[in-house]
Amino acid sequence: MKGLVARVKALLLTPRTEWPVIARERTTAAELFINYVAILAAIPAVVHLIGQAFVSEARVPFLRELLSAVLSYLVSLAAVYVIAWAIDLLAPRFGGKRNFPYALKLSAYAHTPFWLAGIFLLVPGLNFLLVLGLYGFYLLWLGLPLLMEVPDADAPRYTAWVALCALVPVVLLGIV
Repeated sequence: MKGLVARVKALLLTPRTEWPVIARERTTAAELFINYVAILAAIPAVVHLIGQAFVSEARVPFLRELLSAVLSYLVSLAAVYVIAWAIDLLAPRFGGKRNFPYALKLSAYAHTPFWLAGIFLLVPGLNFLLVLGLYGFYLLWLGLPLLMEVPDADAPRYTAWVALCALVPVVLLGIV
């Protein structure tokens, strides 16, 4: 598997050429989670913990923030699976083929911008920059035709449906 930094850079800067590389890789779910998801999903949780506990003027008790960080991290990990399940389940409705390993790759790699945007949680006034994570929907849109074999014309609607399904873990994470 490519190095973490190289993969992130390629996904963000050249996603059209990176998705075919990802499609050819024989990565297990465990490898994907250990070498990619577990690391990047920690960014928002850890940065938010530091921002709230040490940077913010309205400091919150550290243990409370630590618990919140752990819960948000676990929800993020679960969200990758929930969204992968939705991607896989919806594939035939949009002319694609079910393939959970590819759906898992799509979900994991499409989350990259969301996790990286978590860096802005360090400074409470910059939280609005989390909107940059929406680039993940573009990544998903590009990857769906290749990995789930969906016709290009159906990819925008498929992406929209997956985005609606993704609201469930996002709302849960917001509650945490």
